[in-house]
Amino acid sequence: MNAHAGGGRLPATGLDVEKLAAQLGGSGEPVVWGEIPWPKIREVVDATGAVIIPVGATEQHGPHLPLCVDSEIDTAVAYAVSALTGVPVVPTVTYGVSGSHGDYPGTLSLRPETMIQVMEDLIDSLYVSGVRQFILLNGHIWNNGALDVSAEKLRVRHPDARVRALGYVTMYPGPEVDGKVQFGRALMHANYFETSVMLHLRPDLVDMSVAVGHRDVDSFWDYRMDQVSETGVWGRDVHEANAEHGRAEFDRCVLTTARAISAAIREPAPDRANRA
Repeated sequence: MNAHAGGGRLPATGLDVEKLAAQLGGSGEPVVWGEIPWPKIREVVDATGAVIIPVGATEQHGPHLPLCVDSEIDTAVAYAVSALTGVPVVPTVTYGVSGSHGDYPGTLSLRPETMIQVMEDLIDSLYVSGVRQFILLNGHIWNNGALDVSAEKLRVRHPDARVRALGYVTMYPGPEVDGKVQFGRALMHANYFETSVMLHLRPDLVDMSVAVGHRDVDSFWDYRMDQVSETGVWGRDVHEANAEHGRAEFDRCVLTTARAISAAIREPAPDRANRA
């Protein structure tokens, strides 16, 4: 086990972790930033030059799921990707841009402007520690705008840095995400996909006895969740969610993201002098 690894905190997975880690540069255990003594940070940073910043949310997820879904899934993916690639994971940002959930109790939200400032401060701190490659791993789709702005500001402020904001399902085609949602774009929420993944990762937090689906409809506009759903759910057949499907989707998210990040941190920088 890597001396800076996360003490057996690898999420449950059906992947061959040892074999994949040998291919992708990891140790088989996540590298957890918050558990590393400061004198060893430079050594950890020098190994990959990169960090994963998981960005989740604390918001309603229907009557059957906890408020922590987006942060829980995103963190689990980040830890598993770290185990496979060796890229350290910093503590998850557990508050997101969630105001569009409206009046459902429990949701804790940041304004987009606040999220941008939080990300700037975190990235500047990591830059001082020598990090030059930043993966903003997003677990909540309404964070997208703020994270894209944060990435653009970083590229302008630090020309020697590289940054990519991506969702944990970004690395495989969207139509392959089996969420039992046909319409709605950013509105799919607390659905078959998320419920299945939570049944795999944290079944103790899921109450399937009160799980309900919601028929998604086509629309030009995106709406507040409390304007389109009386339960906070968007997606059909939630009662059919199961841990087996959740593990398959989780493993695919981890594998595709890990392969992409392992290649990305070794990607040659652009050479303008030799560009045709």
